[in-house]
Amino acid sequence: MGEFTSLLFCLLITAQLIQIVSALKFGINYGQIANNLPSPTQVVGLLQSLNVNRVKLYDADPKVLSAFSGTNIEFIIAISNENMSAMTDSTHAQAWLSQNVQPYISGTRITCITVGNEVLTGNNTSYKSSLLPAMQSLYQALTNLGLQNQVNVSTAHSLDILANSYPPSSGSFREDLGSYLQPLLNFHSQINSPFLINAYPFFAYKADPNSISLPYVLFESNAGQTDPNTNLNYDNMLYAQIDAVYAAMKAMGHTDITVRVSETGWPSKGDEDEIGATVENAAAYNGNLLKRVAMNQGTPLKPDVPLDVHVFALFNEDLKPGPTSERNYGLFYPDGTPVYNIGLQGTGTGYDSGSGTYFTSSSLQSSTSKLMISYGVGILVLVASIFF
Repeated sequence: MGEFTSLLFCLLITAQLIQIVSALKFGINYGQIANNLPSPTQVVGLLQSLNVNRVKLYDADPKVLSAFSGTNIEFIIAISNENMSAMTDSTHAQAWLSQNVQPYISGTRITCITVGNEVLTGNNTSYKSSLLPAMQSLYQALTNLGLQNQVNVSTAHSLDILANSYPPSSGSFREDLGSYLQPLLNFHSQINSPFLINAYPFFAYKADPNSISLPYVLFESNAGQTDPNTNLNYDNMLYAQIDAVYAAMKAMGHTDITVRVSETGWPSKGDEDEIGATVENAAAYNGNLLKRVAMNQGTPLKPDVPLDVHVFALFNEDLKPGPTSERNYGLFYPDGTPVYNIGLQGTGTGYDSGSGTYFTSSSLQSSTSKLMISYGVGILVLVASIFF
């Protein structure tokens, strides 16, 4: 009877832990600025083997949306900066939805549409002026189709929209962007949509590695920094950046909008002047970030609001312009092998050209076990030792 009780206890604990890992909610950015990427159908197998349940696109690629039909993976799709002005016309907005959403939404879970990317920190004043009208027109078109409660409308911002980010409680938006941001925040509040930010502690570290602690930006053990106005302690930069955005929104009269991280990541390779762009640091940043996500953790200011992040990015993209780091943010090489291992997959992930599918050295079940070990679930070892 004692052996049976021990076995039952072990099975119950295992089931609970598998449930916890299965509930791990994080997203990944699926960029395609490359000439060597696998087909969307092949990517389906890779993401399912990793238990990834959310994907963000930079367009509305029909091949991707069709390939993921029936997978129950949530999608954010996008309207490019170049197409925003057309969306201000309700007819064009309706036509875009008819072409890019309606044919797929019965099978593919499209949950959000981003209108433009980092528009307000660009130099194109026409784009800035078109942003809110395009979002409003698109939302009205969704309403006309009865999809407004199923599909959100938002836009992603660079943190350059902030004039001040430290201490977090003193976060404020740039004055020159106030005329755009105030009505935009009012609209977010009205339709209950999230405020999306692209947050990269790597940029801050690269710019001033002598003053910024590497453990602080990598979620590693450190004393942290205490906000003198709130007495809240921050042990990592990402949380401080998120809370600075909350403070900036509060200064504009809004405490009713949720901040979500639409992009964050760390490059595994960079140019000589890109301090910190290494495989080790990329593995530490993304691995430690996902541990925080698994803990259902919130920021010091919003401890009851779990982190909501999309990691950048799925693949290294060889055609991206700019410094070397821009082509090396991926968790995977295009052949499906991991650039580094953060506990999401076996070390033998790859692509079988014969069958046209991805494989791993372990099944999804053993990948789940690996996640449990990675997140420090030592109780299984304890139970096993008691039983055996």
